[in-house]
Amino acid sequence: MRAVVQRVGHARVEIDGHCVAEIGRGILVLLGIEETDGEEDLTWLLGKVARMRIHADDAGLMNSALQDIGGEVIVVSQFTLHASTKKGNRPSFLRAARPEHAEPLYQRFCDLLEKELGHPIGRGVFGADMKVTLMNDGPVTILIDSKQRE
Repeated sequence: MRAVVQRVGHARVEIDGHCVAEIGRGILVLLGIEETDGEEDLTWLLGKVARMRIHADDAGLMNSALQDIGGEVIVVSQFTLHASTKKGNRPSFLRAARPEHAEPLYQRFCDLLEKELGHPIGRGVFGADMKVTLMNDGPVTILIDSKQRE
């Protein structure tokens, strides 16, 4: 599993001109699921995302997690995070999980993140053509990969 975690001042997801999720201060998570991903990947990545200290504390240092600041979250499924650009100029998405494998893991990730944080999160719609807008705060953008564990 791969996640791009962006610290945001606000973020919004629209489908066909209708808002399906909107948050203020917090994080936008773009989540890519690979065919080989399973429960271990989900659990490890969930812990990283939920407890990542990328928000400013009183001294202005990145020491605070979502729960410390009362931050909000949107999670959007994004299969293109597993694009391979090794050959040619057209990306290959062969490593990205098929919907029947990816969607349950995406939904479970969102459900468990809500449980961990103790409040609802915003979600994109799996497989939909979404328009995502955000104000990246910092900018702070972190790439996390459950296979690399770094």
